[in-house]
Amino acid sequence: MDLLSPGNVFACVVVDLDTGMKIFEYMFATSSPVAKIEPARTVVGNEVLGAKVASFSSRGPSRDYPDIIKPDIAAPGANILAAVKDSYRFNYGTSMAAPHVSGILALLKAQHPDWSPAAIKSAIITTAHVTDERGMPILAEGVLRKTADPFDYGGGNINPGGATDPGLVYDINPRDHNRFFGYTIVRRTNVSCEAMALPAYHLNLPSITVPDLRRPITMQRTVTNVGDVNSVYHAEVQSPAGVRMEVKPLVLIFDATNKVRSFKVNLSPMWKLQGDYTFGSITWRKDQKVVRIPVAARMTIQDFYADVA
Repeated sequence: MDLLSPGNVFACVVVDLDTGMKIFEYMFATSSPVAKIEPARTVVGNEVLGAKVASFSSRGPSRDYPDIIKPDIAAPGANILAAVKDSYRFNYGTSMAAPHVSGILALLKAQHPDWSPAAIKSAIITTAHVTDERGMPILAEGVLRKTADPFDYGGGNINPGGATDPGLVYDINPRDHNRFFGYTIVRRTNVSCEAMALPAYHLNLPSITVPDLRRPITMQRTVTNVGDVNSVYHAEVQSPAGVRMEVKPLVLIFDATNKVRSFKVNLSPMWKLQGDYTFGSITWRKDQKVVRIPVAARMTIQDFYADVA
């Protein structure tokens, strides 16, 4: 039984290892141990704990598409007060996180009716938080608890205010997906298959994942300026451990004539190694404006099924 799962009906109090050892010591040292449960209290303000990825949340990498970071984003999904028929109750899960994201999408579309679905998705991912309001890293619940990574929260914890003004967006022409899926829909009922499909890390996604990095790989990303017309963005590169990541150019300049700019990303394994996923990021910064995408890479020598998913 998973004591941390929301559906658990077993009466219990989950404590950490250190507290558990103290409870055991007390139980064995006392002839008649006593436990007391105090009334619950509401915690507000600075005492509130930072966001954490719930233990029941689905994790990456994607089994079917390992060259796309999944999940895309994290949103509130635990202890959410929701309307149920003629009453209310606290609910958990994707069914709670999805309405948060859907509502934010609707607001963004209303504010930016000319944005494509890809642009809206980009705005949400690139402005997400990877720390709490104190600057502490977001944690991932489970056994053991750990610092969250892109396979826990994708771009991070959703930030509705930031998504309304992302500065830059990674947009995608719908036709570009044909090269990824390896087929083209000619008419409603006719599908033309291609011999080879490009790896998904060549799509203009607001993330990069290379599941089998064995040699240097270069890909391109294109960003569209949706902020101040005259803007200069500087790149901040955090390479995944064991990977050399280079971004060229390191400066993007936008004006009324040049609203779209492209840059190249080169990933090179530093060693010949059958490794595991490591994580980094590419951030474009202009003053306080931050446009961040997650990067995941796994150095490999040969394919082992146990390492794929």
